Amino acid sequence: MNKKKKNLLSRRKFMGTGLLGAAGMGMLNQASYARGPLVEGAMDQPMQPGKTGVETLRLGFIGLGRQANGLLSNFIALPDIEVIAGCDVYGAKRQRFLNRTTAYYQEHNRDVEVAVYENYHDLLARKDVDAVVIATPDHWHALISIDACRAGKDIYLEKPLTYTIREGQELIKAVRSNNIVLATGCMQRSFANFQHAVKMVHKGRIGPVSKVYACVGGPPKPFDLPKEEVPADLNWDLWLGPLNAPIHFNHELNPPISLDPPENEKMWGGWRWYKETGGGLTTDWGAHMFDIAQWAIGMDRKGPVSIIPAGYQDTEYLTFTYPNGVTITEQPFDKKETRGCKFFGKDGWIEVSRSHYEASDPSLYPSLAEGESLQGGGSKDHYIDFIESVRRRKDPIASVEIGHSTCVTCTLGNIAYDLGRPLNWDPDTEQFVNDPEAEKHLHRAYRPGYRL
Repeated sequence: MNKKKKNLLSRRKFMGTGLLGAAGMGMLNQASYARGPLVEGAMDQPMQPGKTGVETLRLGFIGLGRQANGLLSNFIALPDIEVIAGCDVYGAKRQRFLNRTTAYYQEHNRDVEVAVYENYHDLLARKDVDAVVIATPDHWHALISIDACRAGKDIYLEKPLTYTIREGQELIKAVRSNNIVLATGCMQRSFANFQHAVKMVHKGRIGPVSKVYACVGGPPKPFDLPKEEVPADLNWDLWLGPLNAPIHFNHELNPPISLDPPENEKMWGGWRWYKETGGGLTTDWGAHMFDIAQWAIGMDRKGPVSIIPAGYQDTEYLTFTYPNGVTITEQPFDKKETRGCKFFGKDGWIEVSRSHYEASDPSLYPSLAEGESLQGGGSKDHYIDFIESVRRRKDPIASVEIGHSTCVTCTLGNIAYDLGRPLNWDPDTEQFVNDPEAEKHLHRAYRPGYRL
């Protein structure tokens, strides 16, 4: 029991749950990229070899900040992948991207030409870019992704899927009408420990689930950063894009880097923490933990029917109630306030985080061979899943509809916080129930020159 608690899960034990292992990597080497009909929901469609055998998949990156830096490390190392373009409104980050990719290909004796752009439209215009990795601030997600759909590019899109609920609705239409593979950056779906926890819940091993604690953190706060001078190589107007809010530049919104000597960002982009520019921890971590919670209780592509914000009357924690009667509360399950989920069933419980798995009974733990353990998660498997999905023309493990339903839940939480009262929601029509005031929060007006 104690040994299992310490060792958690083995990634090798979960290769049968839909992830790619060594065999999957070999399969990638045999696959050919050829756009065909997208098979919605298909997870095991056989790959069809192309006329020339192996074909290279070429990627472009849009948004070159701290998150993109990590994504680049994973994608560029995959077999038969070439990263050929990058885009950012900040000149220093464009140059860092160019330096990194050029050095990588020189080191590996590969002749790959890489170009960088300030405006993402220039990158999307390239016919040789097959897919894009989008890691911009949230307020740009929808417009860039919809334009990428129209340009015929498959998409790996960072979470949360969109900035507003209506944006997500429009993005789904664009993905499906243009035959696009879109993967959401809900990477915990590819982590073995989260998969095992969900599997145990789905199999009824803890009995019917009545409630879930999902610890993510609180809502955003009003923008209060002091005004600073805009760096000479940052296109601040383009960074703002569709934002229709009185926001001025502060380095916390777009953290600086150094090229000489090389020094990366010392913080995450602070736009996350302000309601004018982001969704706070509700969307930043909710896009991970609410996602796992909904997956486990069978509410993928659905959502809550009622939302009560923390602080309303006797409600201590943000609370979502689902059509099946299950409640999810934004509530810690331990004193450390670990970001994770705890599932409460009639016959037991399971706790899971990125480096943590606890359960009420030894039978709820995975079987481990001697010396096996899980250190961290399976984010690399998530990127492989996207590439495999592009090659097979199938939905990835976190499709656009799944990313949207998770994002809707997060955004509903913030709307309830803003209004300071309960909300009733119809997850089938994606409309508030008899609530004209809340309906106004389905979207935020863009500034002149931008439209959805």
